[in-house]
Amino acid sequence: MKALLLVAHGSRRKDSNDEVRRLADRIRENSGPAFDFVECAFLEISCPQVDSAINDLAHDGATEITVFPYFLSAGTHVALDVPRIIEEEKANHPTMHFDILPHLGALQGISSLVLNHIYKSAPLSD
Repeated sequence: MKALLLVAHGSRRKDSNDEVRRLADRIRENSGPAFDFVECAFLEISCPQVDSAINDLAHDGATEITVFPYFLSAGTHVALDVPRIIEEEKANHPTMHFDILPHLGALQGISSLVLNHIYKSAPLSD
């Protein structure tokens, strides 16, 4: 069974964490048969943390987890922390397959998405 795991930083601000949870819910609703599970996890501060979310997915029957780092740039969390945690989880779940996607800011089309948003939000000039 396939799972998508959105990994975000985590915040002391509940609304920020809830925003990530709502995004995971929308992706789950729109992913069709691509994923049996769509969940989110956090690196710091909030729950579930990544290792706990992976354990829950394994318990629920996931055999493949696609990890999507929900970060705009490749800072320490993207470059070091997420890969390190996934390597640790590979040791804890040797039969599970993991794939780490490029982070949000590295996705093809992100500049077009930003520009489209700006154009739609910009007031019309005379």
